[in-house]
Amino acid sequence: MDNQTVLQMNHIMKIYGNGVVANEDVSLELRKGEIHALLGENGAGKSTLMKVLFGLEAPDQGDIILNGQKTTIKSPQEAISKGIGMVHQHFMLVPSLTVAQNIILGVAPKKGLFIDMDKAVKAARDIAEEYNFDLDVNQRVEEIPVGIKQKVEILKALYRGAEILILDEPTAVLTPQETDELFVQLMKLKDKGHTIIFISHKLDEIKKICDRATIMRNGRSMGTYEVKDITTQEMSRLMVGREVSLTFDKNEQHLTDDIFVKVRNLTVHNSQGVLKVDDLSFDVKGGEILGIAGVEGNGQSELIDTLTGLNKKYKGEIKIKGEDIANTSIEGIRALKLAHIPEDRMTSGCAGNLSIQENMFSNQYKDTAYSGRLFLKKKAIEKRSDELIREYMVKCKSRKQNVGMLSGGNIQKVIVAREFSTGPDIIIANQPTRGIDVGAAAFIRKRLLEFRDAGCAVILISADLTEIFSLSDRLAVMYKGKFAGFFTDVEKVTEEELGQHMLGIKHDDVLEGVTYE
Repeated sequence: MDNQTVLQMNHIMKIYGNGVVANEDVSLELRKGEIHALLGENGAGKSTLMKVLFGLEAPDQGDIILNGQKTTIKSPQEAISKGIGMVHQHFMLVPSLTVAQNIILGVAPKKGLFIDMDKAVKAARDIAEEYNFDLDVNQRVEEIPVGIKQKVEILKALYRGAEILILDEPTAVLTPQETDELFVQLMKLKDKGHTIIFISHKLDEIKKICDRATIMRNGRSMGTYEVKDITTQEMSRLMVGREVSLTFDKNEQHLTDDIFVKVRNLTVHNSQGVLKVDDLSFDVKGGEILGIAGVEGNGQSELIDTLTGLNKKYKGEIKIKGEDIANTSIEGIRALKLAHIPEDRMTSGCAGNLSIQENMFSNQYKDTAYSGRLFLKKKAIEKRSDELIREYMVKCKSRKQNVGMLSGGNIQKVIVAREFSTGPDIIIANQPTRGIDVGAAAFIRKRLLEFRDAGCAVILISADLTEIFSLSDRLAVMYKGKFAGFFTDVEKVTEEELGQHMLGIKHDDVLEGVTYE
């Protein structure tokens, strides 16, 4: 063992109660002051390995050696006490508290029985300055953008003495500018001798910032590589086990004459009365993909909820295939051949305690192909379920398995299979490939292009700018409920320009080509 090695996970095995082997003889070695990528498809076992390291899961076998000493980590508190910190993909901050209060939460300086707020603010300010993190520690977390929230999470871990920092998909919700800024901060942490585990699906980011990469597939390690010596194509082949096309050939566009989605002067307030969609108008024709980019929280969710009938409280006009949907039920909107891949797969995308088959047919049980006068046509449903599982490459034991038992990527495939198998004319895809692996993402993107070529109207909301650029025919940027920019020639737009619109630095008052009238 050389003197640089700070952590070894040797021959880790983890088998879940349902018999799923999440980690099979996985070893990982970290060196002091390196940024180490951990990559693999969804369900490859990355998250489980990190849960073992952070004390959220107990391994069935294997050893953890920290700074040369064999150790056990039974809880996150124990992990933190041993200098291991984790920044989760979904932030663990208290929105109503200030940045300083969040940083010192649970380990606050006391004055008698009470928290010494002056000392706490000073401590938070000191650590922010020490690591050159530029933020106002007195601001409430609910008022700060996502990029700053991430910095608060990192500082929270550093304040607790983290020498090893696990970052789970840290750039999933950041703009290009925020990502660049995060990378500057990570390089500074590395220079100070911190070791960073960087979990990501974005191979170009791994090439940019990581020193070494451990690649996982099907619960096993495919080896550790020097990032400078391996191409992104080789990385994806090791992750997926086959060649994955990372580029798409887009066919020439053939627009229909019909406007499938027509929105005029749409205004939506959220349940607290805050204006979220501000007098928005646009059209989508069959045969095109309208991409909508934007930092989360700029009205995208409210727009989609309103278009799909989940929200009925709005002003303005929405017509789906010429029909005003003001008084149309969700079922009625679906009957207009509208499919919806929701942003949050677990809360609104599926029923986790029902089977794969039940989820796949939850929107088709009235279809006469699957429903008789009194009973469902069991054989037809079973046959079609098996076909869809094969077609969408869902990794599962059988169609009877609960959806909640699958990995995130496989749950997403079940939802996409359900929505795409109805032969839609309109697809609203909200973050369709978030948190899923390269292979599954490529498959879903290819499908979206096939629907576009078949004359479908697609609205794509995505935080993945590569996805937005490679799929969109027209591209809108949402900022504070309005379109801050609109581009009909997507190929000419740069990431830099898009990022400036997303952050509100640039705002085009005159937008061309948003509607067809």
